[in-house]
Amino acid sequence: MVAHCALEVADVFRSLGSQWRESANLSLGQLKVVSAIEQCRSAALGGHVLRCEGCAAVEVAYNSCRNRHCPKCQATAARRWLDARQEDLLPVEYYHVVFTLPAPISEIAYYNKAVMYGLLFDMAAETLRTIAADPKHLGAQVGATLVLHTWGSALTHHPHVHGIVPGGGLSPDRGRWVACKPGFFLPVRVLSRLFRRRFLEELAAAYERGQLRFFGECAALADPEVFAGWLAPMRACEWVVYAKRPFAGPQAVLAYLSRYTHRVAISNQRLIALDERGVTFRWKDYRMEGRTRNKTMTLMADEFVRRFLLHVLPGGFHRIRHYGLLANTSRRNNLSRIRALLHVLPRAVDPVADAPTCAASPSFVCRHCGSLMVVIDIFQRSAPIRAPPMENCHA
Repeated sequence: MVAHCALEVADVFRSLGSQWRESANLSLGQLKVVSAIEQCRSAALGGHVLRCEGCAAVEVAYNSCRNRHCPKCQATAARRWLDARQEDLLPVEYYHVVFTLPAPISEIAYYNKAVMYGLLFDMAAETLRTIAADPKHLGAQVGATLVLHTWGSALTHHPHVHGIVPGGGLSPDRGRWVACKPGFFLPVRVLSRLFRRRFLEELAAAYERGQLRFFGECAALADPEVFAGWLAPMRACEWVVYAKRPFAGPQAVLAYLSRYTHRVAISNQRLIALDERGVTFRWKDYRMEGRTRNKTMTLMADEFVRRFLLHVLPGGFHRIRHYGLLANTSRRNNLSRIRALLHVLPRAVDPVADAPTCAASPSFVCRHCGSLMVVIDIFQRSAPIRAPPMENCHA
């Protein structure tokens, strides 16, 4: 039994053994994720030996796998990303909007991740920009940062995007900043209706182009008549789009982003125990209110891993994207224009504060005395991160 604060997702993978891995019908991408997480910060990836210059303590530090699905590797990646976003913040209200796919569409999204998640991103961004540009609402060009999450708290497949949007935009002639009403961004019902219509239009177009695949219980949808009948109710059901209250200042935006941008399906901190009953972990039931929403769940180890691997993204798929005024190609110029219209002085450059700190700040500090630790030996990885041979892999 494993039941202590150091319990990790990697422990669950290891508990199932290689026999499970060979029979689990995993994709090559999923197998790579399992291998990376199992080997993360272990001798398999190599590392270095450190000695403290103060108390002479010696420690071994192993290398990280840096896989974007690994619970142990995302904190550092999030810090680097957030440092780059500091310069993008504006002195305006920021809003948090969420676009969610209905359950039936989420089901086919699992087998068509690149196409469906791409549509989710693009249609959410298009919806925000279209409604904001309408003179009846804001009448301005807006920007948004969208972050994809594919999970619910219980690790179920629940694709949705979180959007962080400045509360206003540039007028059509780019001559003034148009602020939204205090505490109100855009009407969510209008957003929901347009998002539903545009997503279904593009989904039907993707089907006509033969970009969708159907398996299992969804296999019948390969028939155009069946697909058309399945799609019809989607035009009538409610699609969940909601906007939260504005953040309490730009620093609150960064605090939120630090929790959401590089989150994985479940963190090691949520794991409670691994024993003969399975994996016990904390989750939130958002149908409940108050403390009653905080619960625990126990799943058999293979079911826990199956749910975790539902959320492995296609190779090269970007889960953080910027649109409109914040698009990578024009963000710098747009932000400069907005700051000028808001009469915000550019950030003063402090040559000392902005100088590279890697030389002044030691990479390793002794946890016992706080002194600098130096590398006295380096050892190479014993095995590369790789999946089993292709005959054991299933697309």
